[in-house]
Amino acid sequence: MHRRGGGIDAVLLETDDLTRSFGGIRAVDHLAMTIARGELRCLIGPNGAGKSTFFSLLTGLHKPDAGRVLFKGEDITYLPPFLRVRRGLSLKFQNVRIYRELTVRQHLLVAGTSNRDVEGRNGQVGWALHTLGLDRELERLARELPHSSQQWLEICLALATGPDLLLLDEPTAGMTPEETAVTAEFVVRLNSQGMTVIVVEHDMAFVRHIARQITVMHYGRVFAEGTLAEIESNQDVRRIYLGEQ
Repeated sequence: MHRRGGGIDAVLLETDDLTRSFGGIRAVDHLAMTIARGELRCLIGPNGAGKSTFFSLLTGLHKPDAGRVLFKGEDITYLPPFLRVRRGLSLKFQNVRIYRELTVRQHLLVAGTSNRDVEGRNGQVGWALHTLGLDRELERLARELPHSSQQWLEICLALATGPDLLLLDEPTAGMTPEETAVTAEFVVRLNSQGMTVIVVEHDMAFVRHIARQITVMHYGRVFAEGTLAEIESNQDVRRIYLGEQ
């Protein structure tokens, strides 16, 4: 039975033996991970741990050297990115990727959102725009938006594809503490509506606000998994991630 807001009913995403190397450096090393429908998973680890490469393998931006990606029970390992989006997998990139000369409304229309959805507040995209304050910026050029709003616009674009799984790669990078708090509350509320979310993030204040289950990556592998309390009390995690001796 599916329980909204992080409840578990079935496996949505599974990776098996996933491996990718660049120039002799193994960025993702025989990685096995399972994400249940309705989860809110935080993926943390030091720089170079392989987190963004893992996202690139999930979305088809890179091809694996070995292993498989299963999404909703289907092997999507070698599907091109656009077909993965059509199957319900969407990514907010680490670095903002928007069309600077388009308005907010035009961005959403390009992403496939109807004008009615943009104006309304009942659909998920309309709700997101309203919650993040972008419903007041529909005619504004993207390049005129502050950095936080550009980040939020890209999240709305990812939602406009109608995903079953939303990947957020460092969604609060460059934000103030206040903007980070708004983003955290937004992600929690989005998950409470049933959206499965995986978040890569370095800001531990943000992670502490949203964390249900945390996976720690190190050298391309799963180093530890558990609740926030379990991860923060893990001395090995503190050593490799927080730099403690």
